[in-house]
Amino acid sequence: MNSSEDISMFYVLLVDTNVNYREALADILCAYFPLIDVVEASDCAEALRKVEYIRPNIIFMDIQLPDKNGLELIKEIKQNYVDIVIVILSNNKLSEYHQLAFRNGADCYIPKRQDSCMEEILTRIERAMANRTPN
Repeated sequence: MNSSEDISMFYVLLVDTNVNYREALADILCAYFPLIDVVEASDCAEALRKVEYIRPNIIFMDIQLPDKNGLELIKEIKQNYVDIVIVILSNNKLSEYHQLAFRNGADCYIPKRQDSCMEEILTRIERAMANRTPN
């Protein structure tokens, strides 16, 4: 299998209620990594369905979701899929949320309004791509 085929099977799931934010982030990720597949979800139920269906390599999610707290979603995903990298993207800077996110299984917490947010997102994808095991 050549490297382009291997990369094409790399899935990113974006979970956020803000459709404009999701679409903008998806556009940037697809421009930077043209061979990855980016899938979107607007709530926990949709995210869980997509996790089961595509088994993403990395998930970027907000904590505040309409049908369930994103912190609960992290725990639920990690119980079944420990190898999925979960990165929280949130406007909430309270240290309690950081601690709960990590306690529930998040791998990283990036404040959305942080100047280096996009750079950190791209770095997380590069690391996940480098560290993944073949299916």
